[in-house]
Amino acid sequence: MTQDQWGAIRQRLLKTVGQNNFTTWIEPLVPGPVSEGIATLHVPTNFFGNYVSQNFADLILHEINAEGVEASRLNFALAAQSGSTAAKPVMPPKKTAAPQAAANSNVLNTAPLDPRFSFDNFVVGKPNELAHAAARRVAEGGPVTFNPLFLYGGVGLGKTHLMHAIALELQQRKPQMNVLYLSAEQFMYRFVQALRDRKMMDFKEIFRSVDVLMVDDVQFIAGKDSTQEEFFHTFNALVDQNKQIIISADRAPGEIKDLEDRVKSRLQCGLVVDLHPTDYELRLGILQSKVEVQRRNYPGLEVDDGVLEFLAHRISSNVRVLEGALTRLFAFASLVGREINMELTQDCLADVLRDSERKITVEEIQRKVSDHYNIRLSDMIGPKRLRSYARPRQVAMYLCKQMTSRSLPEIGRRFGGRDHTTVMHGVRRIEELKQSDGQIAEDLEMLRRALEA
Repeated sequence: MTQDQWGAIRQRLLKTVGQNNFTTWIEPLVPGPVSEGIATLHVPTNFFGNYVSQNFADLILHEINAEGVEASRLNFALAAQSGSTAAKPVMPPKKTAAPQAAANSNVLNTAPLDPRFSFDNFVVGKPNELAHAAARRVAEGGPVTFNPLFLYGGVGLGKTHLMHAIALELQQRKPQMNVLYLSAEQFMYRFVQALRDRKMMDFKEIFRSVDVLMVDDVQFIAGKDSTQEEFFHTFNALVDQNKQIIISADRAPGEIKDLEDRVKSRLQCGLVVDLHPTDYELRLGILQSKVEVQRRNYPGLEVDDGVLEFLAHRISSNVRVLEGALTRLFAFASLVGREINMELTQDCLADVLRDSERKITVEEIQRKVSDHYNIRLSDMIGPKRLRSYARPRQVAMYLCKQMTSRSLPEIGRRFGGRDHTTVMHGVRRIEELKQSDGQIAEDLEMLRRALEA
């Protein structure tokens, strides 16, 4: 079978099986000789060969025959055992190459990586600067200094972006390294499949032979006892070999329900980094960077002053929603032939802005703050001026100003009929303390998360 024939076969298989299956299961195959009606394909592991044989053999054989190669069955052989010296699979012609075709062949059975999720496209601000710096250090591929690197945070804060960026950077810096990136769900799926097919040794061989293991959304293995068991042993084996592990989740290891204590302990033994909710400055920076991308797609479209600032203020919960709103805004303006001003923004994004309106009440904030500081609600909103009551009262006023649409006079009325100037003073005082008092800043962040949960 010639390289041109295999390239044509790969093109047709890509269209048939889809990008994900092609990247994971077809691209690593290396064609071998065809002898006595048997077409040999070289595979990286026994597990890999067994999976392709069970799921794609008939389709591959059909396409081989369609290319004029006479073969009645396939033989999957390990590259090392067969003496193959091919380091990379034959690539199809560039005009139809898949986006992942340029990816390093040593990224072993990895989930598809999005080239847009690079470090260059990651907007850094105070809420994510530590996570970004840690990811950059790991992506250098040097000696393992903290293991594992555990990234956690809410939806749309950049965890998956950083995971992809690390994998992409390692491909460029250390092409000889075996990097395996996949979601916890994919890990569980491969584990269950290996159990079903009685191929656990092949499964262990794959996951314990990598140089860097990256598992996204690890909270999904919580409550899956057998999967946790295997993950624990895989984790230990890689740490003992001084191999790098990078994990992401939507919450800290200790807060993941139904995760075994020994797994929690292992996940906490490295560097645990929190991606905080985005602040106004970071959201504005993200919008400004995305506008530059949109201008390449829609040349001639300009954004009026104040529009980006308006969006950064109003859409605060999720960066994905923020980016989607901007994409929608540019597309709408292009289709209707109007400039992007405040009127168009409010018309086009009415539903998004409505969903993003803060629905937290003053009463909720008062209850959370009084519980946090262990004082009675009546004392916090009452007339007493003791410091133990006054500081929580000011914190609650500050949060009411930041997280609700209530006016200062209305907030003052909810705090025992106080004047709006008292509220202004309390808000200013907390803003000052937030910069100089670490405990106040920590309290505010904790309360904000509890209220937004």
